[in-house]
Amino acid sequence: MDFLVDPWSQDLLDWGPVPVRIALGVIFVDSGFGKWHRGISGTGDWFAGLGIPFPQAQARLVATLELVGGALLILGLFTHCVAIPLAANMLVATYISKVKLRLPFQGGEVQGYELNVILLAAALTLVVGGAGTLSLDELLT
Repeated sequence: MDFLVDPWSQDLLDWGPVPVRIALGVIFVDSGFGKWHRGISGTGDWFAGLGIPFPQAQARLVATLELVGGALLILGLFTHCVAIPLAANMLVATYISKVKLRLPFQGGEVQGYELNVILLAAALTLVVGGAGTLSLDELLT
């Protein structure tokens, strides 16, 4: 094995997605739970102000996707499948932050949309790379 070209064994690489999957799952669970806990109608009203169609239904859909999808990521269950709608969710969130809200990339006095971009990238990483080791997906295959 040439350390400069391929420094890690495949067994070690299987651990790569684990911290990404768990961190992303925790963030999404917290975000989804927060939307429900703070009052889902308020989230729907905010969506309406952004011009999102069917804002109350969309708020419930997004909150549920984040809460359930995040929990599935933590468990490593259906990782490829659940990461796709979560990535789409973050793509929309990035668009809204950049175009509709005109937030800066990196926030100063207001939060920018850099977190949206990294969450999108992390979700896409899991779409391609899967759950890694220590996951229910691994146990089921």
